[in-house]
Amino acid sequence: MFKPAFLTTCLLMMAIPAAQAAVSPEEAARLGKDLTPLGAERAANADGSIPEWNGCPDLKKVPMAQLQSGDRRWDPYAAEKPLYRVSAANMAQYDALLSEGVKAVLTQYPDLYLDVYPTHRNHCAPQWVYDGTKANATRATLEVKGNNDGLLGAINGIPFPIPNTGSEVRWNTNLRWRGQSFESKTRQYSFTTNGERVLGSQGFQLDQMEGYRQGISLEDHAKQGYLSWMFLQFTDAPSFRAGEGLVSRDTDNYVQSDRKVSQYLVGQRRVRRSPNAGWDTPDFVNSGANFFDEVFGSPYTGDERYEYTIVGKQEALIPYSNNKIFSLDEDGVFDKEHHKPDALRWEKHRVWVVEATLKPGQRHAVNKRKFYIDEDTWGTALMDGWDPSGKLWRVSINVPFYLPDVPAQVYYGDVLYVLDASWSARNMVYHDTGYQLKSVEMKPESDFSPSALLVRGVR
Repeated sequence: MFKPAFLTTCLLMMAIPAAQAAVSPEEAARLGKDLTPLGAERAANADGSIPEWNGCPDLKKVPMAQLQSGDRRWDPYAAEKPLYRVSAANMAQYDALLSEGVKAVLTQYPDLYLDVYPTHRNHCAPQWVYDGTKANATRATLEVKGNNDGLLGAINGIPFPIPNTGSEVRWNTNLRWRGQSFESKTRQYSFTTNGERVLGSQGFQLDQMEGYRQGISLEDHAKQGYLSWMFLQFTDAPSFRAGEGLVSRDTDNYVQSDRKVSQYLVGQRRVRRSPNAGWDTPDFVNSGANFFDEVFGSPYTGDERYEYTIVGKQEALIPYSNNKIFSLDEDGVFDKEHHKPDALRWEKHRVWVVEATLKPGQRHAVNKRKFYIDEDTWGTALMDGWDPSGKLWRVSINVPFYLPDVPAQVYYGDVLYVLDASWSARNMVYHDTGYQLKSVEMKPESDFSPSALLVRGVR
């Protein structure tokens, strides 16, 4: 017997006339030609500082066995030198390439700087992801009901590779290609105003992109409840949190389904639903240092509270290919007042700029946001947030890593500066080997269920 969500989807799919397709077949035919297979501009920019995209890089020199074992990841660009350095002293010269948030952080910390390296457009994907993206281009639509929205007709690829609205760009971010399933050991830190480092949590995490289960049909995706990003996390430090567990099952259709988050708390020895893990609820994983929807540039929400508008596309300096991080411990990544500037690699890339404004009647501590979304990966590179008085308040710098064994450039770390308070960092230390974003076979979706928390609980 069909579940209601699946039946509803079938009826809706039958009711969608061709005129509602995201783009025409003629427009979709640009993918793989003047556009990359995932929808970016293939050509170089005018002065060549952003090169042409030429597919996956040559992998002959990649230590693939080492990467696949989870051993220390390799930095293919370790021998490169910065082309130039941007700081508060000379940032006016690079004004057009800097977000408002980056300029504010450089102004607030005059000893901070951006070392800008040659641009490498190394993000790519398997052919079946390109094929899925091309199919999605002419069939994916947004279903909207009240303040909720969701995807129909999108699977195994970018849903809107040629976007027309801010919402479509945001859904591309949520459903971006970043591999299928990987393990990591992550650490979250916040910093006091006098520079003391505080460990929010450390633990094992398994991430899985259920919408990228190769070959899954639209019908089966609907039967599953439109599952997309799922993760399972167990904390082993600090000691008072050791043994806590968290499982999240996100969806790509908030009309048909909902995000389901459950926690295992050691003191209660029970699994409980966590209905508030979203929006501006303080993120308990990092001691409340950030809001839940600030993780990795806010991939975790639909359109419920904000209206999204495309401001345009521009060239910008953003973090890229930060594989140096894999060889650094905490002292190599963090200073007292800010991250260590020579730990981060910045490059010039083209980005989509999308503005989010709070919908009438909705509440959120951040009144307006601006996203800078990399055209190749669809990942949020930078995110600025303004308070209700119109003052720039929160600046997220999101850090991607180049994973040739996936293959992909994956945004999985971030540094958040709260300009009138302090700062925090997520997934920025991977010095221990064994789980440096180790790709693994996809698990059954039941491995991300509340009962899985009980089975794997150790306290």
